[in-house]
Amino acid sequence: MSQKTVIIQGESLGRGDEQLGRILMANFLRLLAESGKKPATIILWNAGIRLACEGSDVLEHLKRLEKQGVEILACTTCLEYFELRDKILVGKPTTMSKSIAAMMETDVVTL
Repeated sequence: MSQKTVIIQGESLGRGDEQLGRILMANFLRLLAESGKKPATIILWNAGIRLACEGSDVLEHLKRLEKQGVEILACTTCLEYFELRDKILVGKPTTMSKSIAAMMETDVVTL
């Protein structure tokens, strides 16, 4: 089985009710951290970048994944756009080139 890269584009999972979507995202990240199989990389971009920043309800899940060896990449352009550059608490800022490289080397799952 090939390695995976998970791209998270927003703070919630699915379309429709935002509150439900946030619950689903938290459950997804918690259960991913508890699962036996992990993606090689999680890329956070657009509003998904907020998940890695101060005030996020899923920081502990992302930190746990990072400790388990999952590379967490946070879009630098997105951090700057949302003025969150100094609020990131998990993962590392990255360039679009690095994100593209991760996507080209693995199977991509987009949320």
